[in-house]
Amino acid sequence: MIACCIALFALLPLATLLWLSATPNAELWSHLLDRIFWVYLNNTLILCIGVALLTTLIGTSTAWLVTRFNFPLKRFLEWGLLLPLAVPSYILAFVITDQLEYAGFVQRSLRAIFGWQSARDYWFPEIRSMEGAIIVLSLVLYPYVYLLARAAFVEQAARLFEMSRCLGKTQTQSFFKVVLPMARPAIVVGLTLAMMETINEYGTVAFFSVPTLTAGIFDVWLNMSSLSGAAQLAMLLVVVAIVLLSLERYSRSAGKYYKLSGQSPRMLAEKLPLGRGLICTFYCLLPITLGFLLPVGVLGNYSLRSLDSDLTVYFQNAWNSLSLSAMAAFFTMLMGVGLAYGVRLSKSPWMRWSAELATVGYAIPGAVLAVGILYPMGLLDNFLDGLSRRWFDYPLGLLITGSGAALVIAYSLRFIALSFRTLDASLTKITPQMDDASRSLGSNSGKTLWRIHLPLMRPSLLTAMLLVFVDTMKELPITLVLRPFNFNTLATQVWDRASLEQLEHSALAAITILLTGIIPVIFMSRNISRQQYAGA
Repeated sequence: MIACCIALFALLPLATLLWLSATPNAELWSHLLDRIFWVYLNNTLILCIGVALLTTLIGTSTAWLVTRFNFPLKRFLEWGLLLPLAVPSYILAFVITDQLEYAGFVQRSLRAIFGWQSARDYWFPEIRSMEGAIIVLSLVLYPYVYLLARAAFVEQAARLFEMSRCLGKTQTQSFFKVVLPMARPAIVVGLTLAMMETINEYGTVAFFSVPTLTAGIFDVWLNMSSLSGAAQLAMLLVVVAIVLLSLERYSRSAGKYYKLSGQSPRMLAEKLPLGRGLICTFYCLLPITLGFLLPVGVLGNYSLRSLDSDLTVYFQNAWNSLSLSAMAAFFTMLMGVGLAYGVRLSKSPWMRWSAELATVGYAIPGAVLAVGILYPMGLLDNFLDGLSRRWFDYPLGLLITGSGAALVIAYSLRFIALSFRTLDASLTKITPQMDDASRSLGSNSGKTLWRIHLPLMRPSLLTAMLLVFVDTMKELPITLVLRPFNFNTLATQVWDRASLEQLEHSALAAITILLTGIIPVIFMSRNISRQQYAGA
């Protein structure tokens, strides 16, 4: 029953969007179709295709290099290539624009070196453009492809690769004809995750003035004052997200690959000559430098220069971010436990299906989820305020939407998938015989969960809370829509200041978010490195 209630609650935003989108908006859509809708759609498609191509290229090539070859700094690069995953894309967009714009370090240096006096004396690519957005998003999203592609290469049946070489195929031919096809399912999963993040992106596309469907939701809602129109655009994004997930699942089911034996030998790394090794080192260092070292260096420098200013504002916003993230992590963990344990107890396909449906929030863009949350929470606020006025003659005001409660609810529904997936995987490792033994000793299902499962799941509980905590710290679209008046987090502080070309004043907040994001990256890199070098 608890699991069913959680599943129904998690589906509330989607149900709200369906209800709101049923409102006819012929005049609005006539205006959108005549002027801007096709621009939204075209830009979204171009952005997704560009990011897909670049993330696949960077992620797959670097994963193969660090798996197949030995070259300088390889051990660092194996986990260092994951570091850009800790950088929110909007922060990287601010930093790169700050360094490459006309008054930035790069163009200032070029003018000083060549003696140019103004922008008329030379050509420099436009940073705030579609191409700039594709590059920025690819630099922070390629680790999804890299992580899963490298895991696939590590688990690759090495003898098949060697058999291909023995049959006269070159190393390149063996890679494209044997290794890459076998790793395709893992690469497609990583690419799907990158695409989901791309259609969810708001900060980067808004800052670079690239109108996409996500930006269009804000435009229709706030500038055209049409909540139902925004809901209709939001449902279109939901359809896109569902199509992406369906294509990913179809791709995995259409091509299945199995190991030939229980334990495959590890692929032996080939030592490269110094010259080729240095080229590989430079190639792998480039995305780390642009996607992680550059923002850390710039923000660290700006933070030291502005350390004595706005500290009161910083600490207030940091407390807001930490408290909201901690509450969201805790409630999401409780919901994840309820769903995972409900699936374990029920063992019915219907319960599994309901739990899977409850995690659809992670596939829905944050701006879309915010639209679906705000309306029912507003109705609940008005209902509670009316009751309080009638019964106690005391106005409650906006009890939920006027406080951080709406943010915590939205964060929890957005990231419940992280909690459920982690805890469900942990529960499946606990043998059912332990449940039977506990029940035979007189414990009901609740006591069994409290005394047996939760202590055994403690590492997974902490992992689930950590993942939700870090993602909540970085979340921008939901916070921009649902934050109360005069309420800021570190993410909105960065957005507000950097949007006004005041990156220095937001540097401390930005680097705090960035350093927080490194924690799960370290965990992931340690796990995959342990997997690769076990038994070496």
